[in-house]
Amino acid sequence: MRLKHIITTFAVIALTAANCMADEISPMLTARRRPSLTEQKQPVVTEPSTCLDNSEMNLVIPEETAPVFKPYQLSKGEVLFSYTKAWINAIDPTAYTNRSGSYLPGARGINQLVIYTPNYGPRTNTNEFGAEAVVEDNTVTELSGADSLIPPNGIVISGHGKAKTWMNTSIKVGTKIYIDRSSNLVYTYTTSESYIFESEKKISEAEQMLSYYRAISPDYNWKLPNSYINDARDYLKKARKNPDEVQKYSKLAIEASNDAIKSVVPYKKGELKGIWLRPTETSEAEIIATLNRLQQTGIDNVFIETYFHGKTIFPSKTMMAYGFTPQYEKFTGIDPLEIWIREAHKRGIKVHTWFETFYAGNQSPNDNPNSILAKNPSWGNKTKKDYASTLPSKSASEHNGYFLDPANPYVQDFLLKLTDEIITRYKPDGINIDYIRYPNTVGTGEASSWGYTEYARNDFKSIFGVDPIDLVKSDPLWLEWNNYRREKITSMVKKIGEQGRKSNTYISAVIFPDRQAALDNKQQDWKTWTTRNYLNAFTPLFLTCDSKMANQMMQDVLKVKSPNTDFYAGLFVTFMSGTDEDLIRQIHEARKVNANGVILFDYAHLNNKYVNTLSTSVFASHSPIRGRQLYQPQPQIQPSKKRKGWWIFK
Repeated sequence: MRLKHIITTFAVIALTAANCMADEISPMLTARRRPSLTEQKQPVVTEPSTCLDNSEMNLVIPEETAPVFKPYQLSKGEVLFSYTKAWINAIDPTAYTNRSGSYLPGARGINQLVIYTPNYGPRTNTNEFGAEAVVEDNTVTELSGADSLIPPNGIVISGHGKAKTWMNTSIKVGTKIYIDRSSNLVYTYTTSESYIFESEKKISEAEQMLSYYRAISPDYNWKLPNSYINDARDYLKKARKNPDEVQKYSKLAIEASNDAIKSVVPYKKGELKGIWLRPTETSEAEIIATLNRLQQTGIDNVFIETYFHGKTIFPSKTMMAYGFTPQYEKFTGIDPLEIWIREAHKRGIKVHTWFETFYAGNQSPNDNPNSILAKNPSWGNKTKKDYASTLPSKSASEHNGYFLDPANPYVQDFLLKLTDEIITRYKPDGINIDYIRYPNTVGTGEASSWGYTEYARNDFKSIFGVDPIDLVKSDPLWLEWNNYRREKITSMVKKIGEQGRKSNTYISAVIFPDRQAALDNKQQDWKTWTTRNYLNAFTPLFLTCDSKMANQMMQDVLKVKSPNTDFYAGLFVTFMSGTDEDLIRQIHEARKVNANGVILFDYAHLNNKYVNTLSTSVFASHSPIRGRQLYQPQPQIQPSKKRKGWWIFK
């Protein structure tokens, strides 16, 4: 069969002066003979008319001898199936070298394609709104979503927006990568060896997981996943023996391996199986339908977003007393929180009220006259750059959202009255405090840091005799300014924890796993919270689809937290559109580190593929394929002997 090479010419549209990327070249090559690279018609690349020049790029990269910087040559008998290339916006970007990404995590801008090398640091530091491919030597070994570990022998390719779309259609595990420094282009080659590589990797992974559970549970029912592994091995043999059909048999091997991974992890009794949920249901019937679906999935704890964007889903007496919007307008006429708790408990599902503490939403106060910040503009948080403004600052890296000032005692009093109202009126099983931090500090220095409100400045000056607006990072009092802001967050955690202790309400907090980054960029000192036993649990967020990265982030928390603080892994796989196998892998990693459970983010992204996998395997207590299940004592609410009136999972 003659090689067919379809070439689509593409142009790059630059959204900003520092933002451009070549769209996908889409030649899908189907061949029964090995084409040489010299036979390939090279795609025509239209150079962007407006793009980064070399002076704006940080071109410090590994030695040119690294395989990824050498043109890829097909080996004998290797078949090329697809070939694309795209423009690179930045290599190892910083706020100074990549201006359009200066205010975003990882300095990756909108629609940008970025390369991170080991010179950048240990990880990419990107947010969850992108795609990443980990490349070792010249081969893609993992597909991640964010904040990937950068291998010492390779790179990470990271894309947002259009670049993410290109990556999702052009790169798979096993794809070969070549970066041409002279033209600023990345080339991708998906070949027969790519499919073989992914097949071998998936089979090996399934075998390791199977061995793990057989070792820790003698009665573990391993036959079903093992049958899938045997099928995968057979398909892989056929792929190697039949070069003309390598794609067909490799895909079958990958599918069988995925089936093995999805069936290999057993149900674990006593493990919290939770999900974060922003309610959209406006009737009791809709709430019941959602709870039935959660019950079918195997979810036993639901974290209902109760206070978000500065509004409550329930008719709040506290909000009304302050003159704020008393309830989200869409829920007028019903009390959703009462229905959620009542109907969830009927199904054996616990309810935690998910509470966005210092986040006030991204709606301008001018457009919402009854909002918190419209009524009390002095409650808004401010950056150093905007300290003189009469308006609160927007957090550019967080959807242009507004935040409340943690240092302001009136803010804390209001929020504590709101949490007290929730506890007193609704008696939820727990409260999950989110946004318990300052806004994210990104950018080029002190100008982007937060907390420079009139109240905080005057309060700090009354203690230390200096207005923090006059401080820079080299000043001796800069550390005191950091400690001042961190203590304001910590004091709020302590007060909510005391509410929980008095009412036997389980208090958990959303934290960021990288403790130093949480301190430096968000003033979130969660080590102090756990050391002082201010709350019951952490629910850290792991913004990745990569199980290795998730495991490392779990370890980052576990090596610091107190044994008295429970640990629930917050998994972002569904939000980041990862595969259902990715989700199973991360649940497996949580099991390996003895997490108390997992919480999925979030219900809006829990499509049927995840429901089907969870409900027939890892969350399925009734599964006929399980045999004897892994056992962990069932969590029960009971008073703690160590802390009077404070209940914990025993």
